[in-house]
Amino acid sequence: MVAASDELMAALRAVRSLGLRSWCIGAGAIQSLVWDILHGFDRRSAVEDLDVVYFDAKAGPEHDAGLENRLHAAMPGFRWEVTNQAGVHRWLAGALGQVVPPLASLEEGVATWPEFATCVGVWLNEDESLGVVAPHGLDDLFALRVRHNPLRASLATYRQRVAAKRFGERWPRLAIEMG
Repeated sequence: MVAASDELMAALRAVRSLGLRSWCIGAGAIQSLVWDILHGFDRRSAVEDLDVVYFDAKAGPEHDAGLENRLHAAMPGFRWEVTNQAGVHRWLAGALGQVVPPLASLEEGVATWPEFATCVGVWLNEDESLGVVAPHGLDDLFALRVRHNPLRASLATYRQRVAAKRFGERWPRLAIEMG
């Protein structure tokens, strides 16, 4: 599915050109693509933003903004969101007052996203092969099932996201668990 999406492949090539060691495009861009195809939609959902996550214990928070600027220059049609998973604990403490231990890897970061179906990322290797990170597997994504991942997000946050993202309205065949 990813390889057949010219738009997503172009985005993957742009991120690959940054030379990051451990990275992926994940969450909504992947989940929307899969759900659109499984719903048989002729037109793909508009990509609200492209979530690029990477892991670099040596990079500071200003590095994310520089990467976003480079991606925006390469592909200005997207709203890029770049996040170093090695610094998420600092952001959570500062923005939400949530004290959590630092993450140890890209995979550990992806594993904390609010819904199991969105805990999926894809990267592009130099030989044009795709890599997939899916710490909780792909079952929920392909079964059109939306469930709360309690590793980091509260149930209230999960419920707010499901409503704000209009999952059930956009993809009516989803089975959404609210509790």
